[in-house]
Amino acid sequence: MTDRDMIDDEPLLFNSTEVVLNNISHPAWDEPIICRVEVDLPSWLSQLAGGNHWEVYGEAEEENCISFVMRENSKAQAVKATPKLAEVTLYHNGYAVVDVEGKALFDGSLTNGTSDWAHLSYFHAESGEPITLN
Repeated sequence: MTDRDMIDDEPLLFNSTEVVLNNISHPAWDEPIICRVEVDLPSWLSQLAGGNHWEVYGEAEEENCISFVMRENSKAQAVKATPKLAEVTLYHNGYAVVDVEGKALFDGSLTNGTSDWAHLSYFHAESGEPITLN
């Protein structure tokens, strides 16, 4: 065997190993999965903006997101004539933007575990059965 034969054999051995690994069947990996993000909006907004009494005032859904208009509950703000307003936009990819009175308080991903108020759940797209990821 020459040095040239050794060099030629290495890629063949590597490629044959790679083919064997790629042929291992992982049927669960081939199924579509849905990720659902549940957000406790009033609690999250209370954490970001202060106050304890936020309520959803309106909502609008678009193709890639859903936006919620929120306001401070008038009972909690009896001293103030006009309650604060906020807009929370949750994008379907897990990204969120929160503005209160025109000031950005959050602009980032909810899916990276930075919020105590967001909970991720995973489901099989076809059956709806929950999936537990390790």
